[in-house]
Amino acid sequence: MKNNRTPEMVSPIEDFLQEVHQKCAADTAGSVATYIPELAKADPDWFGICLVTANGSVYEIGDTRQEFTIQSISKPFVYGLALEDNGRDATLDRVGVEPTGDAFNSISLDPGTGRPRNPMINAGAIATAGLIAGKTPASRFKRILETFSLYAGRELTLDEKVYQSESETGHRNRAIGHMLRNFDKLTGDPAPTTEIYFKQCSISVNCRDLGMMAATLANRGVNPLTGKQALRGEYVESVLSVMGTCGMYDYAGEWLYHVGIPAKSGVAGGVLAVLPGQIGIGVFSPKLDAHGNSVRGIRVCKELSRHLDLHLFNRPVVGKSTIRAKFTGAEFNSSHVRTAEEGVALRELAKVIHVFQLQGHLAFATTESVLREVLEAAEKIHFLILDLKRVLSLNESAGHLLHSLVSKLHAADKTVIFTHCDHLPLLRRMMKKKLAGHFEEQFTTYFNNDLALEWCEESLLENTQYAHSLTYKAKPAEYELLKDLSAAELKIVQPLLKPRSYKRGQFIINAGDAAREMFFLARGHVSVLLPGEERHRLATFSPGMSFGEMAFLDGAPRSANIVADSEVECDLLTMEDFQALGETHPTIKIKILANLSLNLTGKLRKANREMSVFE
Repeated sequence: MKNNRTPEMVSPIEDFLQEVHQKCAADTAGSVATYIPELAKADPDWFGICLVTANGSVYEIGDTRQEFTIQSISKPFVYGLALEDNGRDATLDRVGVEPTGDAFNSISLDPGTGRPRNPMINAGAIATAGLIAGKTPASRFKRILETFSLYAGRELTLDEKVYQSESETGHRNRAIGHMLRNFDKLTGDPAPTTEIYFKQCSISVNCRDLGMMAATLANRGVNPLTGKQALRGEYVESVLSVMGTCGMYDYAGEWLYHVGIPAKSGVAGGVLAVLPGQIGIGVFSPKLDAHGNSVRGIRVCKELSRHLDLHLFNRPVVGKSTIRAKFTGAEFNSSHVRTAEEGVALRELAKVIHVFQLQGHLAFATTESVLREVLEAAEKIHFLILDLKRVLSLNESAGHLLHSLVSKLHAADKTVIFTHCDHLPLLRRMMKKKLAGHFEEQFTTYFNNDLALEWCEESLLENTQYAHSLTYKAKPAEYELLKDLSAAELKIVQPLLKPRSYKRGQFIINAGDAAREMFFLARGHVSVLLPGEERHRLATFSPGMSFGEMAFLDGAPRSANIVADSEVECDLLTMEDFQALGETHPTIKIKILANLSLNLTGKLRKANREMSVFE
């Protein structure tokens, strides 16, 4: 048995993000935005990645707590607030949803309607800001700031220096504001609305905030950590739609083709991406490309999309409950019937055996939830059994994560066992390729949970007083059904016991045979198998136990096959001798039957206890 050391476990997802961070950090292309003087002060080496699942798991690497201003990433969130305040029809009357292919600050309106083409370009964003309800410009911006804080799960603030810099240099945006007023897409003086727009772009966030805001959209507008609603779920699809088609400006088409995730970028170096129902991604790196998008941000999203199968149009079916059931070896034992003493020992020792029954489709998001629960319990786990019987499919991202889990737990002297995995050949192929020379050692599989549990139990008992080798031979006084007999009573019974030997693989009992004897197992192991189901055992017995005794109660034909798992020695007691014993020594027969009743009661209690695990 391996030493059960438990070092701090780092998620394979964090390891993967570290690899992506290192790879993309080597890309030094692009330049920091300078048209807003305050943005030019950013350190070009800042670089952070944050991934947040729709159920609130946060993975981050790099400069994720470095503050910067949200800039154009504010646009989809303000658009969502405008939808809530005005509804779709009124909002569409002011701002369209068609992609333009133009730069973000282009001065253009739809010639037919006079509307800005979409809310992701500056003209559309200023028009959207004009739709926010409030009696004063201050109250309108306050609502924007409070809404952003709900998305982020913390109180956000305005960066006054960036706002002043935005306002002092924002003449083009003011021109857009006046143009909107000319076409009645803004009402009243456009100056206050333009200032609101400058302020919304100057809200200070960090990379973790972006990840959390994205995850809130992925979670239908509910912050997955705080549980607070930032946007009504009915409008999330509208926000994500314009992000998908217009969020990356004149790079939107290539983005959707290569990355396939609704996203929004900002000139401070932020990129926010949302995969509905699964994850939110935040990336921060100030150097921009010619489109005004973060160079590293684009690269990171491409890496994540490709390696984690996140493309929207390659989306797997995601179940909310990938883990169907989980239990420990102390709660549910193998079919290897143990002595009462071994059972007591395993109820303590087998707590380190953890079984996870998985179901549905294993992709990144579904497998991530499994890894998270495993790693949270890693300190208590020595053997991990992953039951894949009800898994319908497994993709490469899931395979990568499971390989990382196997490697991590093996490095911590823990064993991972896969069961019911023959229908998932991709798993074996990936493990063989990635584990290479360690494949046989680290990729352990069993046909079913029962055999896997038995192997784990034997490993736990190996160095205890309960370890029995195949050479151990029980004496009649150690037989469970004879344990209460006195020495004198044993002396009467022993001449009735007829020794028999069986070779490995030999059938000792065949289903349908007439029941003429009861067997006391002296040496070796035997298994009870259903007829025609040799791979499905009902039980395995060890020295000291009995089998075939049920017929002594009801006289029915044998209902199962019993096969020798090793060289076996038994003592047989025939039905005739047992009946005769009852006539000559009724006390002995009563004691044997009493032990048989207690034995059956123990098995029934064990079955009831294990059934409760699945309730």
